[in-house]
Amino acid sequence: MRIFLIAGEASGDRLGAALMAGLSELLEDQVEFLGVGGPLMQAEGMQSLFPMDELSVMGLAEILPKYRQLKRRIAETAEAALAAKPDVMITIDSPDFCLRVAKLVKAASDIRTVHYVAPSVWAWREGRAAKMAKVIDHVLALLPFEPPLMEAAGMECSFVGHPVVSEPQASASEATLFRAKHRMGQGKTLLVLPGSRRGEVSRLTPTFGAVLTDVVAAQPDLNVVIPTTANVTDLVNEQVAQWPVKPFVMDPRGMDPAIYKLEKAAAFAAADAALAASGTVSLELAAAATPMVIAYDMNWLSRIIISRMLKIDTVTLVNLVSDTRTIPEFIGKNCQPELIAPAVLKVLDGARGQQEAMELTMQRLGRGGQRPGLRAAHAVLRGMGVQV
Repeated sequence: MRIFLIAGEASGDRLGAALMAGLSELLEDQVEFLGVGGPLMQAEGMQSLFPMDELSVMGLAEILPKYRQLKRRIAETAEAALAAKPDVMITIDSPDFCLRVAKLVKAASDIRTVHYVAPSVWAWREGRAAKMAKVIDHVLALLPFEPPLMEAAGMECSFVGHPVVSEPQASASEATLFRAKHRMGQGKTLLVLPGSRRGEVSRLTPTFGAVLTDVVAAQPDLNVVIPTTANVTDLVNEQVAQWPVKPFVMDPRGMDPAIYKLEKAAAFAAADAALAASGTVSLELAAAATPMVIAYDMNWLSRIIISRMLKIDTVTLVNLVSDTRTIPEFIGKNCQPELIAPAVLKVLDGARGQQEAMELTMQRLGRGGQRPGLRAAHAVLRGMGVQV
């Protein structure tokens, strides 16, 4: 079987890799993968058409300067998919890119299309589902409340859970070894996660650095750890050079992806709390039971436009899935150091209520059941009428 996949950012690379592993297992490796993906998908057997990080842009104003380049990549990717004549094309998140590719492919063929990650129509732009139904046959949903919304728009939809619930977590002994290996003292450890896109790292690291000025003043023996993705490691090192504390920047370059994944899991387990950008990382932190504060800002134009469209009062996935509001968040105009720092200090001192919300989130996303990547693979093949 030939399968064409497209992912445009680190979170999509993780989803794609888990799905590919499931498909390889069910099809007993009688499968060929083509398309666009990152290091994790490449480790599962894909040779990417071009570097995935070319697509890792977010926000209306951020996309505009790269529009011509992205348009060329859209055409190139659609042409490659049509030439490959796959049994199915699976696009993963990154709708601004992926759905444009799907539109071109559908216009020129009857290739079955699957989109992994339902659009967040429960949050904003509810008309996206109907528009998507014109080019997508089947949706794989990460959140349990999404299938009815997709089906109402005219697409098949399967809730498959989120791969984060089946990712291995570090033990207490592995966390202790991590602290010893990196010569961390008796002070508390704060994870700082400014994102995986260059634009958001550039915007958030100055704010996060200012937050740390106040936090370190209150806790001078604080350890700060920053796990990075390969495309932003150099930028992170540049941005943190003037911070009031020298962080340990985790660099995945030159490391086996599986080894880095274990090292990152140990860092999450070793941390007392985290200051993180909004996004999938909140689920990673919840899986590791690491208390968190979420902060995010974007280009001023994107902020104004999106804030007027939002239909929800929180963007943190743990809050949404658990139906609580226990994770503090500072979004848009509230992404200010003087507001964030007290929340970080409070969480470092004990995050009452967060543990229950994180446990409930993992339960609702499928922890304890069949791993989501395999569930997604079953759903893809079932939709194609393939019995395994």
